[in-house]
Amino acid sequence: MPSSIDSVALTALLVKKQENPYLGKGSFVCKHIYGDMYVMHDTLIIREIDFFKKGMSAMDTIEAIKTRRSVRKVSDREPSKELIEQILDAARRAPNHMNTEPWHFIVLTGEGRNKLGEVYGKVNQKNLENADQAALEAAYEKGLSSAKRAPVIIVVTMEPSDNPRAFEIEDIEATAIATQNLMLAAHALGLGSILRTGGAAYTKEAKEQFGVSEKGHIIGFVYLGYPAEGVVPKVPERQSVAEITEWVDA
Repeated sequence: MPSSIDSVALTALLVKKQENPYLGKGSFVCKHIYGDMYVMHDTLIIREIDFFKKGMSAMDTIEAIKTRRSVRKVSDREPSKELIEQILDAARRAPNHMNTEPWHFIVLTGEGRNKLGEVYGKVNQKNLENADQAALEAAYEKGLSSAKRAPVIIVVTMEPSDNPRAFEIEDIEATAIATQNLMLAAHALGLGSILRTGGAAYTKEAKEQFGVSEKGHIIGFVYLGYPAEGVVPKVPERQSVAEITEWVDA
């Protein structure tokens, strides 16, 4: 099985080998057994796989997790709205205590990315000391450019539940899990992504720009796009399982 199929596709049943109208020749449409969601594959090499004979195993999910990488360089080709909606559908299925569903997603495309660029620009200017007008303008333009590094940016925000039994930290955790779902789904559908945060994400300017309350949080900015040709993301070194695990059996 291809290594880049994730849990979104693992629980899918092949409806029929039909051409996908959104992604073109050779792609398949799968119906999710938990709802009316369709999983469309373009760059994944799955056209010769017989889903009914070979089935799908948990190993596919593990391989997807292992092979996902932060992709910093993507092409200008903009993923379709339908593709982004599938990715968001995967995100909203994240576990969340008390079913608070604290997440919200703001999809920026085209000139809409300037909403984030303006935040970057203002924060850049704010961080300058004794700057002249030329430096201020350059800092602002740099901010605008920073938001043009991918054709799609998804701003992930979280608002704490008013349920007295819910905990804010759990809402933050749930939204972080939703973000991971989002990025794994993007990987499964042939897209590259990277989660960008940094100081700008936690500023008053960012909250005001994206309508986040004083108690809410911006979890991060997910940059999405088709990986640039020839880009091979680096594989970071990780601690071994033994180094991060403690077994207690008595």
